[in-house]
Amino acid sequence: MRGHVLDPDALAQIQPGLQSREQVAEVLGTPTTVGTFDENRWFYISSRTESLAFFDPEVIEQKVVVVEFDRVGIVKEITSYTEADAQEVDPVDRKTPTKGKTLSFFEQIFGNIGAFASPDRGQ
Repeated sequence: MRGHVLDPDALAQIQPGLQSREQVAEVLGTPTTVGTFDENRWFYISSRTESLAFFDPEVIEQKVVVVEFDRVGIVKEITSYTEADAQEVDPVDRKTPTKGKTLSFFEQIFGNIGAFASPDRGQ
């Protein structure tokens, strides 16, 4: 197992509307990460991987527990996610064009010939 493996009994102790951030940290420990755009979301992430010989590890099980706090720091909601809740992301493979001149192979090789003057020629 990798990450923050939560004890189910400890997680059952956390109830919305009852515990503060400090109490959650005391019971569950510090979170794996805190929300990038929302400090009121704590993420506890764990995964179990398996590897065979020299192959890349394969994720067998993954769990994410999100503890959300209200503005005053009291637990608002607890949500658990598994790998079944994950969504496939298909990255776009197109390229963004940039402004400027596109040089050919030969322009790149021979483009600087004569561009630099020797120190003696400048006087």
